[in-house]
Amino acid sequence: MPTFVRTEKCDGCKGQDRTACMYICPHDLMKLDKDGSETGHAMKSYNQEPEQCWECYSCVKICPQNAIEARHYADVVPLGGSVQPLRGSDSIMWTIKFRNGTMKRFKFPIRTTPEGSIDPYAGKPEADMAKIQDNGFFNHNEQNGYRAGDPSELIKV
Repeated sequence: MPTFVRTEKCDGCKGQDRTACMYICPHDLMKLDKDGSETGHAMKSYNQEPEQCWECYSCVKICPQNAIEARHYADVVPLGGSVQPLRGSDSIMWTIKFRNGTMKRFKFPIRTTPEGSIDPYAGKPEADMAKIQDNGFFNHNEQNGYRAGDPSELIKV
């Protein structure tokens, strides 16, 4: 379901040119209504095209005021409930509030390794740029899972 902004909580990221939700939205849907002419709420963010929302929760997680929410599917939260993620430096705490007032919290780590510690080329041979034009340069036998094709394995129709 698309995200929406609780205007009573939103502070427009304290009047900056771009709010956190505008910065993070992969589809550029979040917008800051600077003078209140579009929504009636000056210096508040809003989702300008809710039907185009990817439901990625990026804006919900990054909002420093927890002002952005999403209407959830019944298989995640029963009707009338709400979910609010709270992002920390090493984890995200998901708070689910059911319509009867019961609350449940789940904490999940954001990373399993320290930031910047991953070596993406570890254990891989250095590329031989002299062979870049050769056939099979990107799928030679040294790569995992590659083997030559066998015509007898083809499905014949």
